[in-house]
Formats: sequence, structure tokens, C-alpha cells
Amino acid sequence: MNSKVIDAIISPEENLGLLSKVEVGRLLDSSSGPLYDVFRSCALAVLNCDADIDDGHVLLARHQEFEVHVRQVERGIKLELLNAPTAAFVDGEMIQGIREHLFAVLRDILYTYDKVADNPNLDLKTSEGVTNAVFHMLRNAAVLRPMSEPRLVVCWGGHSIARREYSYTKEVGYQIGLRQMDICTGCGPGAMKGPMKGATIGHAKQRINDGLYLGVTEPGIIAAESPNPIVNNLVILPDIEKRLEAFVRTGHGIVVFAGGVGTAEEILYLLGVLMHPDNKDIPFPFILTGPESSRAYFEQVNRFIEDTLGIEAQQRYKIIIDDPALVAFKMKKGIAEVRQYREQIGDAYYFNWALRIDAEFQKPFAPTHENVRALQLHKDQPPYMLAANLRRVFSALVAGNVKDEGIRAIKEFGDFEVYGDASIMKPVDTLLASFVAQDRMKMEAGSYRPCYKIMLNDND
Repeated sequence: MNSKVIDAIISPEENLGLLSKVEVGRLLDSSSGPLYDVFRSCALAVLNCDADIDDGHVLLARHQEFEVHVRQVERGIKLELLNAPTAAFVDGEMIQGIREHLFAVLRDILYTYDKVADNPNLDLKTSEGVTNAVFHMLRNAAVLRPMSEPRLVVCWGGHSIARREYSYTKEVGYQIGLRQMDICTGCGPGAMKGPMKGATIGHAKQRINDGLYLGVTEPGIIAAESPNPIVNNLVILPDIEKRLEAFVRTGHGIVVFAGGVGTAEEILYLLGVLMHPDNKDIPFPFILTGPESSRAYFEQVNRFIEDTLGIEAQQRYKIIIDDPALVAFKMKKGIAEVRQYREQIGDAYYFNWALRIDAEFQKPFAPTHENVRALQLHKDQPPYMLAANLRRVFSALVAGNVKDEGIRAIKEFGDFEVYGDASIMKPVDTLLASFVAQDRMKMEAGSYRPCYKIMLNDND
């Protein structure tokens, strides 16, 4: 047994104490099956915040004796934790932010299982149905703020970044906070934590007491990117595609810092959405930024986009190097244009209904070896469709790097084989090689072993 563990009984402080007997029955113990397994792994990730682990398989292996049980009592429910990581406690008391996150996990997993999956009113086989499902999950988590002005800045970037890059994310967050804008991230460490830290200071100076620090995650990635306790509203979507849609539906602009394959996946997702012909007139500020030490990284990403998606894709974003105040200024100006556009067309400020997200960006992609080999990676398709398929490549690599199911698949079947035309695969290979050289694939610098092989189609 891990000596740094603790047993505890935790009570909710709000309305999560009301669960039906059926709901409690599904989560009482490990005999409840897959639902319990998802709940246990997500709960463990929440409790393990700030740990130096970006491998879900390692985290689960390190805490094999951890258990979490829902206990129904006279006035509601309690969570019983056995062999929980001590990092979540101070002097034997659970940190308040982690307590909130723990019950957010319970809330979202049960809601997805009971109200979204197999719901005849939410047809997840249609694009409209998926968007409605995302809306309902966000509304249930109290993420949407109908009476608020547009001011939510989504920040993407790596969970394992250099110290100077991390400091830069805090500086940008500070400038965003000074301009009275809120922060949304993937909720983990690194570029997901830094902007929130900076914004707290900016908000404090502006005497903002209701600042939103929104964290959006999903069960497959949460163990590698455990929610940081600054997040004051955590929501867990059922898969990466719905997580990405939640970002672009709720956010009013996006800032991207340096990262690895996960960040590349996010960039390609957003570019593919914005490049759809139906979205060409919709304003959406999109900025790539970092300190001077990250210049080569952004030059490589920019070159990759030009080589694969073309100059049109490059027109959808700006690159700003080493100027946090300018990033925040441009973002606030861009969000003002978003507000004006939404007002003109009568769209909500809190949820971007007008944005067209093609079904190819919504279908959950299972990162199996067969599915990876079957990806259509050629230029004989609309650029936004190529972006959708390239996004899936990087999604598979995220799975192979840090997700438990992906790591196990690589161990059993070997590396992913990624086939495509030379005009696509050579830029992909160059970009991935640069990530490896810059230690952007794993926390343990220098230890990365690629989980993929670049393969050219027969005609190349």
C-alpha cells in the first residue's frame, strides 16, 4: 500500500446530496461495473492534483487500492474514500476546491449516463443532437451565464512546458484578468493552470469577486491533466469531441500557448471548424502566443499549417510573440466584435449556436490501430475535412501517449501506423519530430518513445 494515503468521508455542500436509490445503486461499489470504473478513475485524478504524472496508466497502477463509494444516509449522500492521495488534504481536511471537483465528477458522470446516453430527445447520431447534448451538459453544470456579457477567453496549451513558457501563460492571464475577462482551460497543469493563476491577480486588482475559472475535461484525459484547484467550475464531457465543442460554443475567443500533440489537435479542430464555408463571416478571435523562447515552436506550427491546410487557414489566426498585454488587448477587441455580431443576428452571448460544426468534428473517434490506418490523409478533399482527419491523427497520439486505453493498445498491438500522401505525411513527421526534440511529448524529458510510424500511401 502507498504510505501517503488517507481515508475520509466527504459530504457535499450544495444540492448534490439528492440522488435516487437507482443512481446510488450504480455507484455503491466496484461490482457496479463500467460506471463505477469511470467514476473511480476520475475521482482519483481529481484527488491527485499537482502530481508530476501525465500517464493515466501509471496513476491507476500507483493507486490500485484506492476506492470511492457513495453512501446513502438519512439526509442525502456521502463519499467514502479509501487510500486516497494525501495531496488533496491539509491537516486532514480536504481542500475546498478539490471537494467541489469531486462532486462535479459525480454530477457529470451520472447526468451523462442518465440524461444524455440513449435519450430519445437527444439524437447523438445527428449534428444538432450532439450540440443539444453539449448544451444540456453545460447547463446542468451551471456553466452557462445568460445575463453575462461576452468575456470568456479559452486558453489551450501543453500540460508539460518549460518554466519560461509557464511564466508567460501567467503574464497573459494577468493581462486578461486586468481587462475583466474570464478564463476557460482544459483545467490541468502547465498552460491550463498558468492563465488562471495570472487572472486571479488581475481580477483581485479590479475587485472582481465573481471571476469564472472554467475547467473542461473528459474521462479519457483527466488522469493526465488532473484539474487544478483554481478551477471554480469544473465540467466533465463524455469524450474529446464534445469537450472540444464545449470550448468553442462557450468561449468568445481562444489563446493558444506552446504544447504538444494535444495542442496540435486543438488547433486543427478549431481551424477545421472556422474554415467551414458556413463560418467564414463569423468573428472568432484566435491567437497563438508565447515568449521569445517559443518562437521556433510557433514558426514550425505555422509552417505545418501552410503545408497541409494552406494560406487560407493561416488567415484565421494571429501569432504574437512575447507581448502579453497585446494578446489581451487584441482578444478584448476581438470579443467586442463577437458581441456586436451576436447582437446583430440575435444569437446568445453564452452559447455560440450560430457556429456550424460539421458532423465529422463531432463523431467520437476511437483511436484503434484499424481506425488510424484508415484515415484519409490527402489533399483531394475540402481543407476543413482534411483538418478533421489530421485532428484524428493527433487525437490518436494523445491516446497512445497518456490515455490508459491507448497505452494498453500500443503495448498489445505495437505502434500506430499512420498512412497518407507524402504531401501530408512529411509535414506531419517534421512537426512531430520537432515536438520530440523539444521534449513536448512527456513530462519525463528525454524519455519519449514514439507510439507511431509514418507510412506513405502506395502511390508515393
